[in-house]
Amino acid sequence: MEPKLTHLCYCLLLFLPLLCQSTIAKPSSSPNPSNSINFIVSSCRVTRYQTLCVKCLAAFADKIRRNENQLAQTALAVTLVRVQSTTIYVGKLTKARRIKRREYLAVKDCVENLGDGLEMLAQSMRELKQVGRSGRDRDEFLWRLSNVETWVSAALTDETTCLDGFDGKVMDGVVKSAIRRRVVHVARVTSNALALVNRFAARHKS
Repeated sequence: MEPKLTHLCYCLLLFLPLLCQSTIAKPSSSPNPSNSINFIVSSCRVTRYQTLCVKCLAAFADKIRRNENQLAQTALAVTLVRVQSTTIYVGKLTKARRIKRREYLAVKDCVENLGDGLEMLAQSMRELKQVGRSGRDRDEFLWRLSNVETWVSAALTDETTCLDGFDGKVMDGVVKSAIRRRVVHVARVTSNALALVNRFAARHKS
């Protein structure tokens, strides 16, 4: 993994410690906290995993407020941290005791897929930040939004592909179970982020 990307993920880990907790944290400094939460709840209705969406974003209501771009950026940041954490976890399984060679190869491929997805998400975050700086150039604005949609979608594909190497009963076991649980979670978080990005894009394409 490139040093710049590692540094980016490390910084996000410092500033996003409450990601996807089982309870919804109450925002502390928003002038209208209930309005901010309502905005998040309403926005999350376009996602497939609505409860997870709200849990992941509610803690940042004071930052998001009612800004659609900030909502999408925060969703991507949440996703990036989750994928980074999962990639590290899966990578450690290559050193697990008594791991079978077939499992080792599947885990190694999974780490590569997650790493590719991580790159796409980091690239998407950088691009989405540029969207707000496009000024009155509508063509550039829409082009950048299209890039973000494409890259987040690619990241989701990479995550689901990670599990392909564990198909079949022959791969059943502790390793497969541990990886599947975490990868399914990050795929759902990524799916939610993609839905919010698509929502943001759709509102500006019409």
